[in-house]
Formats: sequence, structure tokens, C-alpha cells
Amino acid sequence: MKQKTEISLGDVASRSAQAESEIPTERMALNVGPSHPTTHGVLRLLIEMDGDVVTKCEPVIGYLHRGDEKIAESMTYNQFVPFTDRLDYLAPLANNVAYAIAVEQLASITIPERGQALRVLICELARLSSHLLGLGVYGMDAGAWTPFMYTFTEREKLYDLFEKLTGARFTTSYTRIGGVARDVPEGWLGEVKKFCNELPKTLNDVDKLLTRNRIFYDRTKGVGTISKEDALAYGLTGANLRACGIDLDLRKDKPYSGYEQYDFDVPIGSTGDCYDRYLVRMEEIYQSIRICHQVIDKFPSGPWYAEDAEKIFAPPKDKILTSMEELIQNFMIVTEGPQIPEGEVYFEAENPKGALGFFIVSKGGGVPYRMKIRAPSFSALSILEKMAPGHMLTDLTVILGSLDFVMGECDR
Repeated sequence: MKQKTEISLGDVASRSAQAESEIPTERMALNVGPSHPTTHGVLRLLIEMDGDVVTKCEPVIGYLHRGDEKIAESMTYNQFVPFTDRLDYLAPLANNVAYAIAVEQLASITIPERGQALRVLICELARLSSHLLGLGVYGMDAGAWTPFMYTFTEREKLYDLFEKLTGARFTTSYTRIGGVARDVPEGWLGEVKKFCNELPKTLNDVDKLLTRNRIFYDRTKGVGTISKEDALAYGLTGANLRACGIDLDLRKDKPYSGYEQYDFDVPIGSTGDCYDRYLVRMEEIYQSIRICHQVIDKFPSGPWYAEDAEKIFAPPKDKILTSMEELIQNFMIVTEGPQIPEGEVYFEAENPKGALGFFIVSKGGGVPYRMKIRAPSFSALSILEKMAPGHMLTDLTVILGSLDFVMGECDR
């Protein structure tokens, strides 16, 4: 007669676990992109997965590389302005200003008050345009379509204003070494003021759709957290850095173009996760509106370009057509470029994506000897290897959206 053997549930679980441990497993390699994994540009992510969890994420860049820094060495200083449009192509007006200030510091050129105020205004409008698109796309990355329709509509209104000011909607090429291409058209400041008065209503609607939305909150809160130490180690700047709790804004800490004259707050996060990065950018829009109002209310009169920079800034068109001296001056600037003295300079501006820096080496003449561009999106992408492991694959789209990078300046 056979004896009965009692088997406990604990024994069954132990045997099951042992059997699972003996099954050979391997991690799966997965390619995301390079065909626009989101709408931030042509990026490829080489991912290693353990089940549904990301164990490794390597960003592969260079699909948009154009060699801008090398191109600059064969172009005059003014000829390179349109190439800066193609860096962060969501904020070309701000790119132009950052590059122009770098060259002006090298040439010891001082921009008059009206020119500086106009530059501050267009930089803040560029920030509004960039953040509106960034927040709308970020909502889509998290599965919300409606906020994008709100933000993109407002961005189109901004593009109408850009077209009236610069003649172009997207790649504006508005700034010049020594000033800007033209003064503001009649009535334009009033239109900008009207837009700034109306924008908060749309922002309030977006806030209601996203900030307390349970799905958006759960998909972003506690996801993609970056510590202060990692943020500094990887060279993060802009909203990505401030969301980690680090108070650094070049407009406040190293003011340029007269930013010290304007009163605004710098929003700071606490946890450095995807949700904090959203909140910081949302508040930055309100602060940019605040700056725009101040610029318009005390918009100075006077010249909008450096009148003493005769060999740098092209003379007015009417004088070129009527005076031989101005005609020769314009001919020399166009053919040989503005004559910049020998030296080197590094300047970085607080762009919507972070600190955009230009390092320029001059050996005299109208063409830079060397140029290096410090792109904030490049640093933002580099931290993916650190922050992505441990998250689900679906979290990566939200993380990418929260970093708000653009591949135009990352690849350069």
C-alpha cells in the first residue's frame, strides 16, 4: 500500500521559482526611430529590454548633422546668421540674438537701448513660441490631443507677428551684428500687447486639461527623476536644470541686453521629474508674458542699431542708393564681411531649451577662424543613458517630451 505524501504550498512555490530560474532568458534589443519616435526630431534610441523594463538606452544622434561649426569658418559673420535659425528651429529669433551678442562682444560693440529692448522682446516671444509647442507636443506624448490644438493655435498667432516684423514666419534671420535688420513696424507693439493679454486665458484652459488630469499626472509624476548632482554632472541647463531645484537663469545671474531692468521670477522645481519639468515651463510662459509687458510699456526711442559701428552694420538702403561713401561701405561689408578684431570670446544666452553658447576665435577679418556651439539639447539627451533604465518603454516617450530637446541644435 502506497503512503500519502503531503506537499505544502510553500514547496510548490519553491519548485516553481527554481524552475523559472533555470529557464534561459535573454534581453531584447529594440530600435526606436530614427523616424521621429516623437515630434522632436530625427533621433534613434538603441534600447535593451528585460521584459517590459528598459535596462539600457543609448541615444544615437547625427542624422541631421550639417557641420554648422565648420561652415561658419568659410562664411562672413552676417552670412552665418541664417544658419543659427536652423539650430533650435523653434526659437530662431533667440538663436540670432545669442550669436550676434557673441560677435559684438568680440568687436566691443554697444547696442543702443531701443535695439536691446527689441532683442529682449523677440527673445521672450521666441520662448513663448517654443514653450507653447513644447507643452502641446508633451501633452500628445502623454496621450492628450486637445492641449496641442490650444497651444498650436496661439503659436500661429505668434507666427503672424513674426512675419510682420521679419518678413518670415519660421526661419527669420532678423538679428544683425550691431543691431537688427529693421525697426518695428507701426502698430506692431500694440498687437504684441494684445496677444499677451489674451494668452493667459488659453494657458488657463491648458492648465485645466493637463495639470490636474489624473492620467497625465500618473504618467509624469515620479517618472524620469533627475537629481541635482546628475543634472550638474551632465551639464543640464534651462528648465531641465531648474526643475531639479537649482536656481540658475542667465537672464538673472548674468544679465545681457538689459534684462536686469525687468522684474520677473524664476520658477524652480523640487523633485526633477517629468511633472516638475512641465510645471516649470508652464510658469515660464507667464513670466515671459510679464517681461513682454514691461518691455512694451517702457519701449525706448532712438536708433535700433549701433550707429558708431560703421564698418560692421550696413548703412540704410536710401543712403546706399544716394551716397558713394555708403555704397562702398555696403559693398565691403557684403563682399568681405564686417571686420572683427583678433581675439576670442564665449557667450551663452538663456534660450528656451537652455544655455546656448557660442565660442568664437577670430584672427581678424570678416570670417571667424574657429567656432564652437554649445547646444543645450545635446546635454539634455546625454542624460537619457542615466535616467531611462528602470522605466517602462511607454515611459520613454513621456521622458523625451519632458526634456524638450530639438535635434536641429543637438546635431548642428
